[in-house]
Amino acid sequence: MEILAIGNELLRQKALPVKDIKNERKSVTETVNALLDTVVKGKGIGLAAPQVGIMQRIFVLNCSDFPNVYINPAIIETSQETEKNEEGCLSVPGFWADVIRPKAVKVQAWNEKGHPFTVEASGLLARVILHEYDHLEGILFIDHLSEVKRDKILKKIAKRTKK
Repeated sequence: MEILAIGNELLRQKALPVKDIKNERKSVTETVNALLDTVVKGKGIGLAAPQVGIMQRIFVLNCSDFPNVYINPAIIETSQETEKNEEGCLSVPGFWADVIRPKAVKVQAWNEKGHPFTVEASGLLARVILHEYDHLEGILFIDHLSEVKRDKILKKIAKRTKK
């Protein structure tokens, strides 16, 4: 699957819930498998369906022993304690920046078989979950930066695109 790059309007739209995971199981499984294949090939640690033009609330992780498929995720709780760490994004290739995010998160989601689960995560896993969840909301990691830092990245992207 082709990963959409910043500038594509789909990256700024909210994804729609998967209505019936069990009845849509074949298409959900196909989407999940394609996302997992794409994130591995792209050498990423997470990928959301909107990043490949599928406007469903699905993301996959490639970074832990925790569940790696999240369908219709809901953030239940985030810690008040935050931490700053470097982030990049397959949809904003070649750019990284320090982003402040909650240190921990509790998320409820469903797997590709339609079974619900809850994950309490901290550190890198929490960061990746929050980053991918943002994609479902039409938010990119650069939206968490100061206006000056964000504009600097956007100008570099525009310059690169003109070449």
